[in-house]
Order: sequence, then structure tokens, then C-alpha cells
Amino acid sequence: MNSIRFSKYHALGNDYLVVSDQDLPLPLSTEVIQRICHRNFGLGSDGILVYEGPYSERGGLDRGFCLRIFNPDGSEAESSGNGLRIFSRFLFDSELVAEKSFHIRVGQKVVTAQVFEQGRLVSVDMGSVTFQSEQIPVAGAPREVLNEQITLLGETLTFCCASVGNPHCVVLGRENLLEDAKRFGPLLENNELFPKRINVQFLRVLDRKNLQIEIWERGAGYTLASGSSSSAVAAVARKLDLCDERVTVHMPGGKIDVEISPNFDIRIRGGVTRVGMMNLMTECLEQ
Repeated sequence: MNSIRFSKYHALGNDYLVVSDQDLPLPLSTEVIQRICHRNFGLGSDGILVYEGPYSERGGLDRGFCLRIFNPDGSEAESSGNGLRIFSRFLFDSELVAEKSFHIRVGQKVVTAQVFEQGRLVSVDMGSVTFQSEQIPVAGAPREVLNEQITLLGETLTFCCASVGNPHCVVLGRENLLEDAKRFGPLLENNELFPKRINVQFLRVLDRKNLQIEIWERGAGYTLASGSSSSAVAAVARKLDLCDERVTVHMPGGKIDVEISPNFDIRIRGGVTRVGMMNLMTECLEQ
């Protein structure tokens, strides 16, 4: 095989390539992933979603689909809200699911998803958010990581942390969100406080029903939109009583609606767009 066929989608500008593991002629090493995702030397994307086939649990009563998510730097992500929504659209387009709920296993987590409007709108139950340092993880004594401070480049930032299956640092009270995301994002992502690195969001509360964020994504860099970031930000804002239980998160790529239950279970809902089919010639991986 001298080519690999990918499906490409974007969720509010956050784009992923989707492929079945049966269609991969070679292992997805770090170097191969980096080349495929490269905007100049490969197909270009914010990551790769690998469909590993179906699964069943509890004697076959619960059926679902297995997914692995890779960042463009070659690292594997524990979860991704937009990745899960895109994968759901891929399953619908592949006629593997209909417009009713189904399950996706990613890492150690199983989530429930549902597609609407012929796949153009997708909701995912992201599970419970935790603010506990040892589960995120964040270095130091066990605690809820809320309204802590860190000094970078001579400035003191106030932040909270949460896990939605993957780790997030939400920075509060800043004015220049875009500038701060690009300036402080990489420093926070790789700070020793976060032993597994971290996704970073810079939050502005518009009102109790609307939040605005800019995102620096672990392993990907500046990102137009993120479902897990939206989940973490909404949970943090709710925890601090800055928003209601239903909120819209506004990002440069678009908006996601988030529902937060009293015990911080999260459901997200937003659009997914099919871009097209792409053939990668394996020649480009030999350079």
C-alpha cells in the first residue's frame, strides 16, 4: 500500500484526520504522526483519530466503539471533546450509528454520544469533572486547585485546574486573552507544576450564560476551539458561581453549549463539519 486514506472533519475550526487502524500500513510512531499532521509536509491537522473497532461489555448488552486520539506532536491524548464529536460524525457518515445515543471508549473512559441533523450537530456526555490535584494531576499537597497563583514573566496569574479525563488550567481575570494564550500558554503547558503537561484556557466571563475563552492546547499549541476546554472552563466558572448550569462557551472558531449538573457531570453540544477524503502518499513519510 503506497497511500493511506483519511477522512477529514473540523469542529469549529479544530480539525482532525480520522482513520481505521485496519487501513494503516505502518505503526503511528511519533515521527509519522508529526509528519502527517504537519501543515506543510503532510495533510495538516490538529490531531489524528484512530478507530480501533467495536467493543461490547456486560455480556454484549452495552456496545460501542474504541477510539485513540493523537496530538500533532505525536503524544496520545486521554480525551478530546471535539475529537469525540468528530469521531461520532465519522461513525454516522460510515453508517455505523444512527441518530440515537451510543458509546465510545477512549483510554480508560467510556462516554455517551448522539448525533443530530444528519451528523452536523453532535452532543457528548463528557463525564464528571474533578478539581482534585492528585487526579488532574497538579504537583503539591492534595487539594482542590482553585484560585491559586503563579508568577511568569514577571506577572502573577490566578488559575484553577480541572480534569475532564485530560488536564486543564483555567486562567482568570486577564484582559488580552489572545495575546496571553500565545504568551503564557506554552509556559504553563510545560510548567513543572503539571507533571503530565496541561491544556490552558484564558477565561472572560461575559455574563452568567456566556463565557469567552482563548486556548493553548497541550501538544497542539494555539487552537481555535476545544470541547474539553469548554467543559473545563464551564465547570470552573460554575464551581466559582460565575455562571449558570447552562452556558455557551465562545471561541474564535465558534461556540459550544455546555450543561453542568450539580455533581459536575458535563454535556457538550456543537457543530461538526465534514471537510472531505484525503489520500496520503506514503512517499512523504520517507523524507
